[in-house]
Amino acid sequence: MRQSRFLPKKNFFSLLLLLLLAASCRSPEAEEKAPQAPGAVKVAEADQAMIVSPHPLGTRAGLEILRQGGNGVDATIAVQFALAVVYPRAGNIAGGGFMLIRTPEGKVEALDYREMAPGAASHDMYLDEKGEVIPGLSQNTLLAVGVPGTVQGLYAAWKKYGQIEDFGQLLQPAIRLAEEGFPISQTEADRLNRFDSVFTARNPYPMPFVKQGGWKANDILRQPELAQTLRLIAKQGPDAFYRGPIAEKLARFMQKRGGLISREDLAAYESVWRKPVKKDFREYTLYSMPPPSSGGIALAQMVEMTEPYPMEKHPWLSTYNTHLCIEAMRRAFADRAFYLGDSDFYPVPEKQLLDDSYLRQRMSDFDPQRAGSSDKVQQGEFQLQMESFETTHTSVVGPHGYAVSITTTLNSNYGCKIQVPGLGFFLNNEMDDFSAKPGVPNQFGLVGAEANAIEPHKRMLSSMSPTIVEKDGELFLVLGSPGGPAIITSVFEVVMQVTRFGESLEKAISTPRYHHQWLPQQVWYEEGTPPALIDSLEALGHKMVPKKYIGLVKAVQVLPSGKLKGAGDPRQPDDHAEGM
Repeated sequence: MRQSRFLPKKNFFSLLLLLLLAASCRSPEAEEKAPQAPGAVKVAEADQAMIVSPHPLGTRAGLEILRQGGNGVDATIAVQFALAVVYPRAGNIAGGGFMLIRTPEGKVEALDYREMAPGAASHDMYLDEKGEVIPGLSQNTLLAVGVPGTVQGLYAAWKKYGQIEDFGQLLQPAIRLAEEGFPISQTEADRLNRFDSVFTARNPYPMPFVKQGGWKANDILRQPELAQTLRLIAKQGPDAFYRGPIAEKLARFMQKRGGLISREDLAAYESVWRKPVKKDFREYTLYSMPPPSSGGIALAQMVEMTEPYPMEKHPWLSTYNTHLCIEAMRRAFADRAFYLGDSDFYPVPEKQLLDDSYLRQRMSDFDPQRAGSSDKVQQGEFQLQMESFETTHTSVVGPHGYAVSITTTLNSNYGCKIQVPGLGFFLNNEMDDFSAKPGVPNQFGLVGAEANAIEPHKRMLSSMSPTIVEKDGELFLVLGSPGGPAIITSVFEVVMQVTRFGESLEKAISTPRYHHQWLPQQVWYEEGTPPALIDSLEALGHKMVPKKYIGLVKAVQVLPSGKLKGAGDPRQPDDHAEGM
């Protein structure tokens, strides 16, 4: 292994030691088991407000703020800080995400607080002297960490749309949970035990997630260092994280251990308000995230590519509809791999990718009787006009008319599994969402091109797809999901069932899902998929690969009566819908 050209020599041996420690401990990522399904979708109805998050304590933190007079944006922020405590595999203050906000007047805005590459990052930073990707470097070390965006992004949302006057008030539920602790579930206990050896190898100092004798259900998890960090943020706002004592500790730790993030990187970070992707279809309008998310464009493409076909004449999980949607997915993900990246660095051809005639042409070779080939289905061609699995989602509709769809991530479970001593939070490993080398897949099997190549201060491509759907101009559906690339297809499948098929929200969420992402040439399908459907798709030439679960959708629907229905996912034990 060669020393990457950007890495200071004094830190090279620190990096080498870290790689050896990581390599000595087999990562349990590939062994992640499906959550134990509780047997029923968590569904709730309410008159004024509804929150659906991946943890009951997260949901209730948001409700606490609503009862104190906050709006849907305030509640969303409280949920996110609480999830940094109670859902540490993906909830975070050192990750990033995307937020879609619909105001009471019907305006929809997209907030991008995605992580950024450090200033010292470089195009070939994960390649050896032969130009090959060094395994694990972009996932398991401090070189995997992008500049975090969560704290600045949540503050920006509050500054523009919050109703609670004191930002620090929104962190109080999280501070209390970190200080006093909370009982963990059996699922979380099992997960912490599974990652115990990784935590120990990568953190040669005490941390609250390692317990002598192992964890069991109802053990109390306390995080006093995280509580102190949250207090600093509550008192000083994002300055504490990006310019103050937290920034100082984080930058010093990076310098000592061979990471790249500097105080200058932290001080320069800003979230960005962007124009959402908008797609009209029938009486509906879909809004989702623009680049550096790939979700909005891919969702809109799949909706339009399937629009001309008589899907309603067949059951949703029929061979006809499933084959059609798989082929639309194949084409959307081929375009994703070639054309999508951070639009601040690369001229993403959004207008052309969403052009109806272009999308009709993309499906012109669709054969209802035969699976397509990803060797033949490449990115679409047009004249360019120069003008990226552990994630979590929360859907909120507040009592003052605000609706929020927010997806946030550390990337892998617990990110790179490294905590900064004294700060109490996990660091992300989002740099793996860049294309380390064109055509070489990342941990999710996704490939990319130069559009998503590494550059200093660039945001890596994401699949996070927070989505809002209107019906006849009125709020209808707020939803999103974790799941890596399967986020996009999970959201697509639920939207299609609820809109075109008139399915109930809970039924749409619980229906078995499938996923195709161009490469590898496989169709993933969930347990519970009818065997006859699997056989018929294989007969068409699809390679079918079983998965425990695909996506964990959380959604809120406005019913014809005006009531709000919230639904969590039966695949996730802790999903919790509750309203007021």
